[in-house]
Amino acid sequence: MLNQDYVRYIDNFGRIVLPTDIRKRLKIHPQDFMEIYREEDQIVMKPYWQDKPCIVTGQVTCSNKVLSGGVVISPEGARLLLQDLLALRLQKEI
Repeated sequence: MLNQDYVRYIDNFGRIVLPTDIRKRLKIHPQDFMEIYREEDQIVMKPYWQDKPCIVTGQVTCSNKVLSGGVVISPEGARLLLQDLLALRLQKEI
């Protein structure tokens, strides 16, 4: 059964309103780009972050963070960097 809070119609211009809680959860803001494509018999829509690849892994995810100096890091990239830094610290190289 469909949750009526998420049932939307397409207006004459082909627009659909995304519910506020979904936009907040996915960190979608006005003027953000969306990737929309067809996968078999479904329409898939997700945020598009072409300019935010992780400097370590190259991953583009909605969880990537921009750090000082404009460095972009994914959660996996942060985990790998932390692991490397801790290993260097144990070797007393930093």
